[in-house]
Amino acid sequence: MKRTGFFISTAISLWALLCACTVAADIVSIRLAYIGGSGNSAYLGAQQGLSEANLQGQFLNQKYVLDPVTEAAALTTDYTPYLAVVASVDHDTYRKLVDRLPNIPVFNVTLEDDDLRTACLPNALHIVASRQMKLDAVAQWLRKTPEAKVAAQTWHPDFVKFAARDLNKRFTKNFKLSMDDPAWAGWAAVKMTSDTVARENITDPGKLLDYLKTSLLFDGQMGIEMNFRPTGQLRQPLLLIENGKIAGEAPVRGVADPSDLDSL
Repeated sequence: MKRTGFFISTAISLWALLCACTVAADIVSIRLAYIGGSGNSAYLGAQQGLSEANLQGQFLNQKYVLDPVTEAAALTTDYTPYLAVVASVDHDTYRKLVDRLPNIPVFNVTLEDDDLRTACLPNALHIVASRQMKLDAVAQWLRKTPEAKVAAQTWHPDFVKFAARDLNKRFTKNFKLSMDDPAWAGWAAVKMTSDTVARENITDPGKLLDYLKTSLLFDGQMGIEMNFRPTGQLRQPLLLIENGKIAGEAPVRGVADPSDLDSL
């Protein structure tokens, strides 16, 4: 009888220990919304960021989910469950979305419109470079090489420095496509969010927004720490592309300080 009692007591202790371990290992679910077409490169970039976030999250008991929302449903969806929104939508929809979600970070991954930056919308975070930034980059290059015919981009599949080669390889392996500006922007939006959650244990949208706007230091596989201007624009270097190839980088050395991202 005593022996039976011992086995029962041991079984109860093991069950209690198992329950305690299970509670301690409860997985935190972090939901993000992606608004826009599911076939464009920005969405694929966000999916790449999601994959990397969940790889990291395995060690932190975090599970990331990216829920697609059509542009038609952008202004009627309930965003209460979401930590952040990644948006690839038209200009008017983006403005209305930002107004509708004042306490949630709304990442812009495709719109280059300067007026969205000068409006200084408090929860708008522009990952993609503005038109003015690109014009500034080209102007710097032309001061150095007047006869050149270049265009400015954030990303290029031939960019190999600062672990960019590895990011390009991962993206191409997963989607059989080359990473472009919207793809990089989608990846960066999810990546900086998951990095912040992992580092700061932030799961509240308002606190995330405040951190991103005031304390973010994001590498983005470009070898320089990027953060947001008061306008919500991500400071970032740009690549000068001529005939499909990388001709140089901006800020352009000899014209501006390469570390002065505000020159763009």
